[in-house]
Amino acid sequence: MKHDRDMVGAFPVSALDRLDPGEALVVLCLRRWRDGPDAVEALLLPTLGPSGARACLRAFSEMMGLMQRHCRRPLAQHGQACRCVGSDEAILAHFVMVAATGEREDAMLIASLLVDGPLLLPMVDAARMAGLYLYQAGLRQKARFPEPASATRH
Repeated sequence: MKHDRDMVGAFPVSALDRLDPGEALVVLCLRRWRDGPDAVEALLLPTLGPSGARACLRAFSEMMGLMQRHCRRPLAQHGQACRCVGSDEAILAHFVMVAATGEREDAMLIASLLVDGPLLLPMVDAARMAGLYLYQAGLRQKARFPEPASATRH
């Protein structure tokens, strides 16, 4: 069987509604990244609020900057409205959540599939910071808890 080079990375492996909420947000952020940082921030504002969305966007931008400059090959993505999750999208989402949950060695192993060795630590650190915010946003979406109106948390 001949491997279709056009499908590399885009082959559907899951669906958005089957992913954990944090992983689904990583995929959605990746897809919106094509439209620019403002599109990603708009996605995050309802669940993270202005300061959380900006902090998450900074970390996500750092991670994506490393990916755009040093990725082993460009990541394939599905369209924004598509409910499928491609293999590249799935591995990036898994990588970000693994980094966020503190599994540093596993995150570095996955990052080695994406970028060269000297960039593993910066990549994992950026993914960890973005992942912590996306994990929190995913939990809020799942529980339907919006960002509090004030900074005071009770």
